Amino acid sequence: MQSATSLLRLPQHHSRLRLSDHFLGSHLSTWTCPKWKLAASRIAVARMSPSANTPPSLSSESSLAALAPLEAILFDIDGTLCDSDPIHYYAFQEMLQEVGFNGGIPITEEFFVKKISGMHNEELCHVLFPDWEIQKARKFMEDKEAMFRRLASEKLEPVKGLHKLLKWIEGQGVRRVAVTNAPRPNAELILSLLGLNDFFETLVIGSECERAKPFPDPYLKALKVLGVSEKHAFVFEDSVSGTKAGVAAGMPVVALGTRNPEKLLREAGAAFVITDFLDQKLWKALEELEKNAGVKT
Repeated sequence: MQSATSLLRLPQHHSRLRLSDHFLGSHLSTWTCPKWKLAASRIAVARMSPSANTPPSLSSESSLAALAPLEAILFDIDGTLCDSDPIHYYAFQEMLQEVGFNGGIPITEEFFVKKISGMHNEELCHVLFPDWEIQKARKFMEDKEAMFRRLASEKLEPVKGLHKLLKWIEGQGVRRVAVTNAPRPNAELILSLLGLNDFFETLVIGSECERAKPFPDPYLKALKVLGVSEKHAFVFEDSVSGTKAGVAAGMPVVALGTRNPEKLLREAGAAFVITDFLDQKLWKALEELEKNAGVKT
């Protein structure tokens, strides 16, 4: 199997113009292959560093039943509503190579998971460019996000089963908030592309809180905005840092295994891990939740 790096490299004159069907199809299949999962499992452990202040997870599908009556569901965006990380990876790979990062050698998927994925941009400025002036690093990140938005506008798809889940949520009258470490323009674009501008009551951005994920601040802010207790809400996440943030905020986290191995997500505190929103584990848990609340399915 070709590496993700070789599949992603486009001729220079195409690098900023168009994300082809061939590129995206090939890259997404590589992104989810066992090689990628193994790479993630080897290196993500180093980023977990569980805090002594993080409460133990509410584990298993049955943890959702204890939330009845369910009042709110909080969603991460990147990797949860849509699998956008392949596009982020490509944008970083192209732009870092252009500025001579790592001697001009393209970054690998392992480097992306270890040093970039799930982190917010202010932190990345220091991780990637410790010797740069901060304004120069921030300008690079702004340009990268602009490139991501151009590419995402062409080839962003919802996670399988998302619309079925959203229909269930609306039918139950459950409140909802999107909570992300992504920059606001990215988050707003993704919600627009997915047709979700009117679905979420509000959008919480990690960099606009005192601390971003993996700290609980963004999720605590979402609960405060809704006026909802953590005892009647849960979180959908896909990353280790996001899972830790949701758990630290006192809520069960249902994790999507779109990028990270189930073992790492469970160690981060996830109640259980699903492949997508059609996973029967999720619907069994929601059915139990409905029964606990005395609602007929």
